[in-house]
Amino acid sequence: MPTTAEVILKPRKASPFFGRHPWVLDTAIARVTGGPADGAEVNLLSDKGQWIARGLFNSRSRIRVRLLTWAADEAIDGAFWRRRLEAAIALRRQLGYDHPAGAARLVFSESDGLSGLIVDRFAGHLVVQPTALAVARRLDEIVPILVDLVRPVGVAVRTEPGTVRLEGMDLEAGQVWGKPPEDVEFIEEHGIRYGVQMRDGQKTGFYLDQRENRRAAAGYLHGRRVLDVCCYTGGFSLAASILGGAKEVIGLDTSKPAVALAQANAQLNGVANVHFETGDCFRSLQQRVEAGERFGAVILDPPKFVRGRHGVPDALRAYHRLNHLAADLLEPDGMLVSCSCSGSVTREDFASMLFGVAVKSRRDIQILEQRAAAPDHPVLVTCPENQYLKCFICRVR
Repeated sequence: MPTTAEVILKPRKASPFFGRHPWVLDTAIARVTGGPADGAEVNLLSDKGQWIARGLFNSRSRIRVRLLTWAADEAIDGAFWRRRLEAAIALRRQLGYDHPAGAARLVFSESDGLSGLIVDRFAGHLVVQPTALAVARRLDEIVPILVDLVRPVGVAVRTEPGTVRLEGMDLEAGQVWGKPPEDVEFIEEHGIRYGVQMRDGQKTGFYLDQRENRRAAAGYLHGRRVLDVCCYTGGFSLAASILGGAKEVIGLDTSKPAVALAQANAQLNGVANVHFETGDCFRSLQQRVEAGERFGAVILDPPKFVRGRHGVPDALRAYHRLNHLAADLLEPDGMLVSCSCSGSVTREDFASMLFGVAVKSRRDIQILEQRAAAPDHPVLVTCPENQYLKCFICRVR
């Protein structure tokens, strides 16, 4: 039965949704009729009563409706989930991201027409991360479809505490189908093997979005002494050594478990010129500057510094400090690989920050490449908010 619940917009608020933006914020809504429960299907109407789209409702979230279809005759049912999941998985196969020992993001939320759902594959295991209450309540329907399409050995659910709070979810993380992962499972990327902690690691266990950036950055690092800051489990570090032919790599991270796994990953690949240290990244950089150390390249891949536009000025100051310290460590014509996963910081914001670093450090900074997330993290042009990752490869003269 089609839903009868309706969300009616305020005057002059309909344009983004006719333009197929998937997030209806609470501030755009005039009223809700039909008494939909949280997670229920609703129709979105303009203030003049014109049907626009259909989505899933959540009174607890600032994103009050997540739009999923602009076809009036398309229900959000089991057949809908299967069609969208099939299309998302087919794209990753087309990209060549389907190697059995590899890893990839199979579903990237809005970019795959499935707002509120993230699915990552690590070899034979799937990690499902719902970022919307309505999706969390449909996992019993979604997981069997994933099992049928992908044939994994196991499916686990991961949650992010901030998202759980914002969405009002009552979902617990854990294994939901098949064989649980070991404490460390192994994947292969560009011929390099990595141990991944799917149950306890950051994000869903590995920074899949940096896949192609690791390889691209490595191409600039031959024969250089490299400092990899916020190295996590060694992705950029091992790529620098194995793919790039770096002379020496030092990886630095605040997390002892991450550094321990990074060291294990270096041993797994038989790499002797990479070692890892635990410590505060800002403090360590400052100490190295004061000690007069120099590097041929510095890689910066810090965690998210901000979640909303209100915090952008503070975040840019933190990025400026980090990049200024890196510039002070670089030899003439050294390479700076500087990343930001803060979606609220735009590419223009980040480039402006580097301009400030160039002025303050009195060094010329040449941007050689401006990169983004790997192709398994596509960006829907009607939802540019998904374009969160920035990776600038620069020469510092």
